[in-house]
Formats: sequence, structure tokens, C-alpha cells
Amino acid sequence: MKITIVGGGNIGTQFAVHCAEKGHEVTVYTSTPELYDGYLNIVDENGVTTHEGKIKQATADPETAFRTADFIMVTVPATMMLKTADTIYEHTDALPLIGVVPGNGGSECAFRQCIERGNIFFGIERVPAIARLVEKGKTVRSTGYREELHVAAMPKKNAGNCAALIEEIFGIRTTVIPTFLNLTMTPSNPILHTTRLKSLFCDWHEGVIYDSVPLFYEEWDDASSELLIACDQEVQEICGALPEFDLRFVKSLRVHYNSPTVEAMTKKISSIAAFKGLTTPTVKVDGGFIPDLHSRYFTADFSYGLTIIKQVAVFAGVKTPNIDATLSWYKNIAVETDEFRFSDYGIINKTSFEKFYLM
Repeated sequence: MKITIVGGGNIGTQFAVHCAEKGHEVTVYTSTPELYDGYLNIVDENGVTTHEGKIKQATADPETAFRTADFIMVTVPATMMLKTADTIYEHTDALPLIGVVPGNGGSECAFRQCIERGNIFFGIERVPAIARLVEKGKTVRSTGYREELHVAAMPKKNAGNCAALIEEIFGIRTTVIPTFLNLTMTPSNPILHTTRLKSLFCDWHEGVIYDSVPLFYEEWDDASSELLIACDQEVQEICGALPEFDLRFVKSLRVHYNSPTVEAMTKKISSIAAFKGLTTPTVKVDGGFIPDLHSRYFTADFSYGLTIIKQVAVFAGVKTPNIDATLSWYKNIAVETDEFRFSDYGIINKTSFEKFYLM
């Protein structure tokens, strides 16, 4: 296949390597094509190459990237999704398969015009493995590959073929899940990152400077676990109020991490090997550190993550006091006001919500 990977970051590089390794003709659509020499590789935690491949090209030209592509895999942040979708719509004559990873963040709405013209659109629930760039355009470190991936498509009748393609590329068992809303509601970063940030910086306001800031995961604490579990429970209550969407694949984080209590959750998250050493998003200033409010942990995971879950709760008629408090805290300190709104895509009530997600 002619495959275009949108984004040359952590996940984009990981996808490009696996696609090229399987013999596909790979183009990377990136703002920095000059950093690529054609060879990409994946290394493990010891720096040993585990996967490698040659891509056809890296380009910043959308015409080159999209016009003849059979399959376009989008790996950009949720904040860039609508612009990316519009560019792909403009520069494709045929109907390439379009995928996104991870599947939450409102991408299905951003690509609505592509779906309505006949593109098959799908999402992968979570990334195949933790990925961190070693050198952009060349090497990415990937650890903790999942044993199973979940895929949903719009229209949903096409999900089987999408799952088969991802399974072929990664060699990981890939299961079809009933509706795309399962991906939209997945409580990964929109719950994991947001609750941790609120717990870490609950007392922050302009002028507060921290001498030091804990590691994001490795020094996870009980206050973060308590809020995480409370918000996670509210997600499950939303899912329970929407039985027509078959949301059984929206797995509770307590189940995902096998941690039913606050203490167990803290112990689990702080001990995950793939999370070791990951820092909290901060900016160094005179005297210490302040939160990096421009980080994707803030701009994407609140405004294109938790706020989507909250809007679904409104459609479902479910109260979410802990999610509300977390969003309210963020809005008091946010420096970027852009956020996802279902109403921008004509989804204004439960009827229009059902019509879109049950296609």
C-alpha cells in the first residue's frame, strides 16, 4: 500500500517504521522533512534496534503526501486534528482509508466531511507502545508493546478490514469494538493526565514558583489516585447511561491498572517501567519552575479530552462533580481558550449525537 503517516513525532515515527518494515511504500508528512534520510529505526530501552525500515520520502507538501495515498494514518495532537482533516479532504481525489491514534480527542468529528463523502475512518483505542523520540527523523525508542489493540470504524461495518490491517502492520492481535464512542470515552490521558495535573498544581496561580516538581508518574501520590478514581467512576456512570452504544470496551482505569483502591493505584502507576523518568510539564524560570500551560498535557487533555467527556455526560444526563471541578480548575489558569465543542459539528442534542455515533 501507499501509506502516508501524518506527523513525525513519537507515534508517527513508530508507525512509519512498522509500515516500512512490512514492505509498504511510506511517506511521512512533516514540517521538518530535511531531518530525514530515508532510514528509520526503533530501539528498545537498551538502545538495541528492534525494528527498522526505509521510507520513500518525507515531505511538507500536502499534494505529494495525500493525492495518491491508499491509507493515511494521522498521529498529530487533537488540537491539530481539524486543520489536518481539512487539508486531507482538500488534497485527496480518491477515498483513502483514514486512521487516527489514539482514537479519542474528537477526531471523528474533525473528519466528518471525509466520512460523509465516503472515506472509511477508524481509530485505535490506545497507542501500540510507549514511544519517545531519540532523534527526530531517525530513531524512536518504543517499550511496553500491548498484547491487544482495539479498533472502531465509521461506518462501523468496515471495522474488520481496518483491524486486519493494523494487526498485519504491528503483529499484535487487534479486536473490533462496537462503536467509535468507545474510543471517544476511553479514560486514558483525558483522565490520567488531567487529574494528576490538578493534584500537582492545585495551589498554583501567577507568581507561585516551585523549587522542584515531582516526576509525573514515578512520584505519583495518593491525592492524584483519589481524584483519578473519582473521575474514572463518573466516566463509568456516563457509559452506563448510554446502553444503546454498547460501551463495554470503555474499561475503567481501576480495571486497566488492576488497582481497585487509592493505595493500589498509586503503587501501580509509580512502578510502571515504561513511565520511569517521565517529567512533569514545567517551564524553568528564575527561582524554580512553573507549570507549562502550553504543553499538550494541558491544551489537549483538558480542552480536547476531559471537556468531550463532560459534554457526553450532558447528553446522557449524568452529573459529574469531580470532572466539573477538574475542568473548572483548569479554566481558571488556562492560557489557551480553544476547545472542542460538539455544537461546532451540528451535534446539539442527544438525537443528533445518536445519529452520528450509531452510523
